[in-house]
Amino acid sequence: MHEHQLPVRRACQVVRLSRTAYYRPPIAPARRDASVITALTALVAEHGRWGFWKCFAWLRRRGHPWNHKRVHRVYCALRLNLPRRAKRRVPRRLRQPLVAPALLNQTWALDFMADVLYDGRRFRVLTIIDEGNREAMAIEVGRSIPSARVTRVLSELIAQHGRSAAVRVDNGPELLAHTFVEWCADRGITIQYIQPGKPDQNAFIERFNRSYRTEILDAYLFESLAEVRVLTERWLIVYNHERPHDSLGRVPPLAFLPRPSSYRAVSDVVFT
Repeated sequence: MHEHQLPVRRACQVVRLSRTAYYRPPIAPARRDASVITALTALVAEHGRWGFWKCFAWLRRRGHPWNHKRVHRVYCALRLNLPRRAKRRVPRRLRQPLVAPALLNQTWALDFMADVLYDGRRFRVLTIIDEGNREAMAIEVGRSIPSARVTRVLSELIAQHGRSAAVRVDNGPELLAHTFVEWCADRGITIQYIQPGKPDQNAFIERFNRSYRTEILDAYLFESLAEVRVLTERWLIVYNHERPHDSLGRVPPLAFLPRPSSYRAVSDVVFT
C-alpha cells in the first residue's frame, strides 16, 4: 500500500487477503482463550480424573458462556484428555488339546519372544517347532517380524520339509492378520488358536522358549543381530542333534524321530 500507493481494497485483492483480516489482525490462541485455559487448568488441577464432559458441565454450572466446541478445542490443545483404555477384543477360542502327534508335519507350533541388544535396541524372535519330535524347525531373528515375514519363513520350511497339516499359535496380531490367515487357507493348513490367556495350551513351544532364553538370550550380551543369528544357528544344531530331551527319553529330537529329508545331511556335518 505505501510502496505502490494502492488503496486497501486493491492491495488485499493483490495479496489475496480478506479486508476483515486486515482490519482485525489475528489474536494469538493463548491470548484469545486465556480465560478458558485458566478455568480448565484450575479445574483439572483439583479434579485430575474428571473427563471432558464433567469439566464442561461444571464450567456451565458456574456460569461460563463458552460452548462445548470451544472448550473441547482448548481441552485437547492442552492435552488434558484422558487416554481411553480399550481392551483388545479377541474371538472366543475352543480349547486346543495338547497331544503330541505320532508323526512329523502334523502340527507346527509358533511363538514370539522379545529381547534387547547391549545398546538397548529391542529385537524379536520367531520360534517354530514340530510337536511330533520337538524339533526346532527355525528361529527367525529381526527388529520387526510382521505377518508377511512369518509366511515367508513358513514357505521356506515347507519347501524344505513339506507342508504341515496344522499350526498351533496364540492370538498375537501377526498371527491374526489377514495375510497369515489367507496364506494358511490357500495351502490347506489349519490354524489352531489357543484360548486367550492360556499359554499352557501351547506348552511345547513355551518350554522350548525357556530353553532358548536360558541357554542363549540370557547367557550372552549381544551387540548386533548378526551375533544373535550366528549363536542361534549353532545352538539349533546342538539342540536338534546332541542335546538330550527329557520328555523324549533323554535323546535329541532328531534321534527320537528322524526327519528323512534333512537328518542324514546335517548329521554328517555334526558327527563326522
